[in-house]
Amino acid sequence: MNISYIVLIPLVPLAVFLLLGLNSQKIKPAISGYIGVLGLSVSAALSFYTAYQYFLVDGKVDGVYQTFVNKSVWMNFTDTLHIDMGILIDPISVMMLVIVSIVSLMVHIYSRGYMKGDDGYTRFFSFLSLFTFSMYGLVLATNLFQIYIFWELVGVSSFLLIGYYYTKPSAVSAAKKAFIVTRFADLGFLIGILIMGYFAGTYDFETLNNPEGSVILNWASTSFMGLSVITWALILIFMGGAGKSAMFPLHIWLPDAMEGPTPVSALIHAATMVVAGVFLVARLFPMFYFVENGFALNIVAYVGAFSALFAAIIAITQTDIKRVLAFSTMSQLGYMMLALGVSGYDGHEGVGYMASMFHLFTHAMFKALLFLGAGSVIHAVHSNYLKDMGGLRKYMPITNITFLIAALAIAGVPPFAGFWSKDEILVAAFEHNKLIYYIGVFVAGLTAFYMFRIYFGIFWGKDKTYEHTPHESPLSMTIPLIVLALLSIVGGFIPFSEFISPDKAGFEAHLNYPLAAIATGVGLTGIVLAWMFYKNENSLSDRFALAFGPFYKWASDKFYFDEIYLFITKKIIFNLISAPIAKFDKKYVDGTMEGIGNKTVLLSGKIKGLQSGKFQDYAFSFVMGAVIIALVFIYLWTN
Repeated sequence: MNISYIVLIPLVPLAVFLLLGLNSQKIKPAISGYIGVLGLSVSAALSFYTAYQYFLVDGKVDGVYQTFVNKSVWMNFTDTLHIDMGILIDPISVMMLVIVSIVSLMVHIYSRGYMKGDDGYTRFFSFLSLFTFSMYGLVLATNLFQIYIFWELVGVSSFLLIGYYYTKPSAVSAAKKAFIVTRFADLGFLIGILIMGYFAGTYDFETLNNPEGSVILNWASTSFMGLSVITWALILIFMGGAGKSAMFPLHIWLPDAMEGPTPVSALIHAATMVVAGVFLVARLFPMFYFVENGFALNIVAYVGAFSALFAAIIAITQTDIKRVLAFSTMSQLGYMMLALGVSGYDGHEGVGYMASMFHLFTHAMFKALLFLGAGSVIHAVHSNYLKDMGGLRKYMPITNITFLIAALAIAGVPPFAGFWSKDEILVAAFEHNKLIYYIGVFVAGLTAFYMFRIYFGIFWGKDKTYEHTPHESPLSMTIPLIVLALLSIVGGFIPFSEFISPDKAGFEAHLNYPLAAIATGVGLTGIVLAWMFYKNENSLSDRFALAFGPFYKWASDKFYFDEIYLFITKKIIFNLISAPIAKFDKKYVDGTMEGIGNKTVLLSGKIKGLQSGKFQDYAFSFVMGAVIIALVFIYLWTN
């Protein structure tokens, strides 16, 4: 398979970024929107062509999907340890190319209407292109260091887009918060990469992931605290993934990131950037699975399960619709992580891995649709809060129908896309870990409840008194909604297991009717409860909140994790650690150096007269020196 042209997929948005970024004051806003859309259209077309060629024409040889690599050495350390730059084509990288292309293209088209009239219109499209370039580079990376380079570029892009409204203090704070929190996670990622390079002797994904290769066969040669150093490296690498994918306890940045424009929320914080952590674990899945019987993979499973439950509980209590969707994203990412954590490797045993990637694909479509639908609503009523919404189905029929489709999909109602992928996750959990399965089923019910809570709150209920009569969004915004709604309906019918599996051989998946019936029943129960509570105004929701007392308050305040982090940083780290260190530095380190400097200045003041530049001073010194030497000589001679 010829893959040389694939390098154009990331290079086109890079060229668009440079063109718009360097000429933001010269290019008219309307033209910059078309340039952004055109550039992404080219990359999307190439991505779709790549997927067709790989999955349906050239990718499979003797029943196994092949890995195609085109790379060159960038930095050479030893015979085996070097950093390459290139592209790697395999099932999950091709899948991610399709996801990034679809969502990014829809967001670009949508943004032409949503951002119309904004002062930074051209700058916005340049940032979108930079992000898309970074994401393409991340999913095509051939080794750990290359993925880390683009990982950080994605972080920079996120910082720029979250803080796009740089005159708004809350947006600036949110951008800094996201950047700082993910930096702590990425420090762990970097340390893990360095450990892997030192002990495994390579960064290359093909070498690291070979189950029969020397890297995996010799992982236990060195241990620390009862675990092999390779296991520690994988845990630290997962730390980076947990930060990017907003897993507990590194989740605190994601809700605040909603301060960016809504298209940014759809692109970065629903479908692409936040799934980078899931993709990272999937990329190194053979190592996670085989090293020490999957010890690190168990951590992935339990962190994912807890994050899914934790975020779903918080989502029930939020009143800002974008924050509900943010915690929903965290919960669904937890689903993907737990699916990887309970997966096997060969054949049908790899259903968890397949289900995770399947849910990543379907979730990208319906969650991007939910965010763009929320943006359409916010565009109409100029508020993010449920209290300012109601009865909008009469004014916004397209947004209403498409939002309903997305809500049904995420709730796992058949035949929508989310039903098929979520069912496979629950099947994998049921076969490998009953506790995680029960958590998954419960979260499915919570998901349906909170999604239809905001659906009924926005589009049904009592009409609000709006300052301006709401109206449907323009075609540039509704066309992406319709496209994503169609994908949210038909996406589940893709035979994903035939294309994606840990061993790259594929397998035939079957619907588990009893488990599917249980999950669907739980989801429908959540929808019915939401209908009773929120379709029409009543006191049920208030009584529900009172029934749970302090727990409901804790959940609505996100269990005070922001306050806990502030207490730890300000009261403990700053006051008890940083302040004494700063005092020691100022008093002793700075004081010592300043004392040396002051003594040097004082001494120089005493002796600088020796080099005055005056001839008579030098003559006097010469004569006095000669006299002293003569006197010393006479004294020694006479004695």
